[in-house]
Amino acid sequence: MHPQLEAFAEVARRGSVTRAADALFVTQPALSARLTALEGTVGTQLLVRRRGGARLTEAGRAFLPYAERALHAVSEGQQVLRELARGVAGRVAIGASPAVSTYALPAILKRFAVERPGVQVAVRTGHSEEVVDLVKRDEVAVGLNRELRDPELEEFTLYEDELVLVVNPAHPFPRDVRLADLAEEQFILFDRASSYHELTNALFLEAPFVPRSVMELDNIDSAKKMVEQGLGVAFLPAVAVADDVRGGRLRVVRIGDREPPRRPIVAARRRNAGEPTGATAAFLDLLRSMGPELQAAASATA
Repeated sequence: MHPQLEAFAEVARRGSVTRAADALFVTQPALSARLTALEGTVGTQLLVRRRGGARLTEAGRAFLPYAERALHAVSEGQQVLRELARGVAGRVAIGASPAVSTYALPAILKRFAVERPGVQVAVRTGHSEEVVDLVKRDEVAVGLNRELRDPELEEFTLYEDELVLVVNPAHPFPRDVRLADLAEEQFILFDRASSYHELTNALFLEAPFVPRSVMELDNIDSAKKMVEQGLGVAFLPAVAVADDVRGGRLRVVRIGDREPPRRPIVAARRRNAGEPTGATAAFLDLLRSMGPELQAAASATA
């Protein structure tokens, strides 16, 4: 009905079917057909056509404001669609694992808000397996999590995080130690369900000792506080301790005879989701452009 309303409003504005047809770049018979169709739809005569012009009937004058509002709403809707296509409006839903949402995502979202202020962002958090399920159920468009190599997903690497050994700054350890030197230390672990816990346990399997004692906590920040108070040492994600190391609250000790455990952090989408568009495409472009910056932040303790 949009062309019919447009024809009616233009005739009302110009007072002439001929002039309205010229303004809309259509033939006069085509415009007259639109007007007739509109009158048939609303069930009453809206215009009196006469030689030299056209005038509104009483019904036409009553209907005109509604037609104009409808045309304005269509115009606004088309503008929204153009903004959606350009990625400057709309909404994007993101899933993120705990370490990513705490230590990497704030910088990402801050940059995205500056570049795309009209886009609404929704964030859901969970362990990587939970985030992947959200992506696969189409509850989020993009998941930021550890690499799981799920065949239903397509992924690209954001950065590679690694576990580093952190101690209280007053700890007597030198800058470099061997894995065997940790035999008498109390270890602080966090979040048994996380992949970091698995990486730490895998490292312990390589050690020539059984850990003397272990304190298990439910999150990274609690583990950092325990280390800061000198209650033990911990293998923690480098991205999570970078600020604490710079601030002198923690110190990194290198394990000279072992490579630090690493894991890729990826952006994941459903493989059958089709080509990304709008806000989702803009968010993915931002992630790719921030890759080196995110990697630098994840390696800041080296």
